[in-house]
Amino acid sequence: MERERPQWILPAIVIGQLLATSLWFAVNAVIVDLQSHWGISGGEGLVTTAVQLGFISGTLLFAVLGLADRFHPSRLFLLCASLAAVSNALVMVVADALGAVLALRFLVGLFLAGVYPVGMRIAAAWYRGGLGRALGFLVGALVLGTASPHLVQAIGADWPWQGVLAATSAAAFAGGLLVVCVPEGPYLVRGGTVRFGGVLQAFRVPEFRAAAFGYFGHMWEIYAFWAFVPVWLMAWGMQGSEHAAASFAVIALGALGCAGGGYLAARIGSGRVALGQLAVSGLCCLASPLLFLAPLPVLLAFLLLWGLTAAGDSPQFSTLSARHAPPAVVGSALTLLNSIGFGITVVSLSLLEALQHVLPPAWLLLPLALGPGIGLGFGRALFSRSRVSA
Repeated sequence: MERERPQWILPAIVIGQLLATSLWFAVNAVIVDLQSHWGISGGEGLVTTAVQLGFISGTLLFAVLGLADRFHPSRLFLLCASLAAVSNALVMVVADALGAVLALRFLVGLFLAGVYPVGMRIAAAWYRGGLGRALGFLVGALVLGTASPHLVQAIGADWPWQGVLAATSAAAFAGGLLVVCVPEGPYLVRGGTVRFGGVLQAFRVPEFRAAAFGYFGHMWEIYAFWAFVPVWLMAWGMQGSEHAAASFAVIALGALGCAGGGYLAARIGSGRVALGQLAVSGLCCLASPLLFLAPLPVLLAFLLLWGLTAAGDSPQFSTLSARHAPPAVVGSALTLLNSIGFGITVVSLSLLEALQHVLPPAWLLLPLALGPGIGLGFGRALFSRSRVSA
């Protein structure tokens, strides 16, 4: 039986993570303004790739050094959120230098490694049962945080671009202050040394292998989709606040997919929820060239469905990976999965960054179908598993 916990714990972590992860795509929301400083027409993939590389480096560094074990996790969250906020704000100072902006985006990703995974760790220390549902809310917070710079831009359409960066930096600092109020949970387990050599044991487990490759397919799609759906919408003809509001809605609806998927998983199992959403988002990838020609209402309905399902499978793949990894290497296995997954996003982001100068806009998002296709091919065994409580 779970120990009694204050009802405010999960909302505090969720809201804090939402505010802090608003930094992830802050520069993407104002990329059109920055392109005039850099004298280029692209860059969406570059600035996102820099964050991903920083996050990969940060997760490995945090795991190897055991920082979340050496320090109070809530205080570590505040420190990293604050440093990420400062790095984000400094873009306003060096906006003319693309290289300096990319370096600062790398630092934002590095410090976000002390926000997103640490937030999940704080939640896991308070939730033993129902972790799938808790992770649904936490990943949903990441999705909303990712989308929020577009909302800020839509609300403040007449603001200078610096206002979006200032607002997201302030939000991240506020999120850190909120989470630092959360005490250590009763189920906090101090981890041991990360042992990547032992992770091969996890890949011998069929269920873990299926969940891992499903997650890899999801990661091929999701960040490239988030980075380039605003580009796709602009090529369709959207501009200004309408474009920013549509970008926000498409990305943000993934939070509902995450939270709703957590509840649905308790009824039909995490595997069926994860692969069902991955299948729908994969079909959306394939249909994207045709839907680019659709009228606005149909286009928006299609993109909202895509946004809902593209993100909603993530917490369930994480839950399945944690559940089926051998207990002795679960920390190492999840750390390596996270690093590989974000490494895959660098490849898909770089591919779309190059293809946007070659392909007609309608076809830009089609290559994302490769990820769901591979994920479904390897992960289909999860459909046959009996109902598993989330």
